[in-house]
Amino acid sequence: MENSIIKSQAYGKDRVRIVRVVRHADGWQEIADYSVCVLLSGAAFESSYTKGDNKLVVATDSQKNTVYYLAKTLAADRVMVPEVFASEVAAFMVKKYSHVTTCHVKIITKPWERMKFDDKAHPHSFYREGKETRWTEAFVTRAGEGLTVKMNSGFYDLEVLKTTNSSFTDFWRDELTTLPEMADRVLSTKVLCQWTFVEDKLEALQQTSFDSIYAGAKRNTLDALANDPRAWVHASVQTTLYIMADRILNDFKAVDDVYYALPNIHYFPFDLSKFGLKNLQADAEVYMPIADPSGYITATISRPPKGRL
Repeated sequence: MENSIIKSQAYGKDRVRIVRVVRHADGWQEIADYSVCVLLSGAAFESSYTKGDNKLVVATDSQKNTVYYLAKTLAADRVMVPEVFASEVAAFMVKKYSHVTTCHVKIITKPWERMKFDDKAHPHSFYREGKETRWTEAFVTRAGEGLTVKMNSGFYDLEVLKTTNSSFTDFWRDELTTLPEMADRVLSTKVLCQWTFVEDKLEALQQTSFDSIYAGAKRNTLDALANDPRAWVHASVQTTLYIMADRILNDFKAVDDVYYALPNIHYFPFDLSKFGLKNLQADAEVYMPIADPSGYITATISRPPKGRL
């Protein structure tokens, strides 16, 4: 056992729930609701694993306290955007503790929607509805006299469905194939989308329009599915995935690559022929949702090397 070595290690505090409220003088208020994970790593922590030496261990409770401390002391615009807040927390940890090599901070947002009455937004009342979850993670690492940062952002659980303009035909067939070709079908998936950023310098990265990229990624995902004719002509979910990612890369030069995971949630026409009813192919109107097993399509789409900033 004592001959074993530590290949990798990190420790910290997970599920730090924090709500930050910004109160403006005119009565308008804003809210950010996060679940934060902070992880510290570095060679100096190895002795806490191998020798029971805790002298350099920053208690996970102290890490939790730091999240709340920074949420209070940072300017509101450094907290209300999750990418900026994650990078601020990570950078603070690396700067404060010289024995920390890397701090990894992941934030999952818990969005609130502002209430509206007679089409007028309420200044301080919100409600929560089912929707996708936005998240981000920042890795800030000591590099000589400075810091480098790697950041990923994205969303998951965006559930979508369209009732036509999707097909699956001309696929490989052999003696194990039972799936019929479908010239038109219901297409449904629960989207996971994430993107990485080109910039790796902290201050420059923090100037990125993170909210615009998030909104644009969601818009392109939905628009490609519903309105892009290239996703109608070509049969596969793979093609739809590529179109979604390509549009994001074209719209946002700050994004380096885009990853999608699209489980294909099947809706099969229910065979009603035994009751004298037609409900297959062009006559399909009644469907049976099948949760398991499901197709699962993934890809990471990147811009060509010459297109990188």
